[in-house]
Amino acid sequence: MEVILHAEGKNYRKLQDKLLKDEVVNRASIVFKEAKQYGLDGGYLCIVRGDEERCGRAVEIALGKAGEEAEEQLAVELTGAEKEGISKKIKEGENKAIEGFGGIFG
Repeated sequence: MEVILHAEGKNYRKLQDKLLKDEVVNRASIVFKEAKQYGLDGGYLCIVRGDEERCGRAVEIALGKAGEEAEEQLAVELTGAEKEGISKKIKEGENKAIEGFGGIFG
């Protein structure tokens, strides 16, 4: 499962800290990228890959719904065509990187 979150620049560090300190989420694959390179106005993308529990918890934290009290929303979850387009671009970039390593080590 994959979740893509979009955080404004001012919330980037808070989101990163909360996700990495959470005992459930920190066991998933978490990658941060600048959003501009994927056609968004600014901020950062957080790509979380893992099982349903870890990804769901990451969304709860980002939306400020993880605790018993309402917390500050740090990011929004991308869905639909926007998510699919960005996910495709990310995978294309990863594949190009793998091909590059293949040329070096091949």
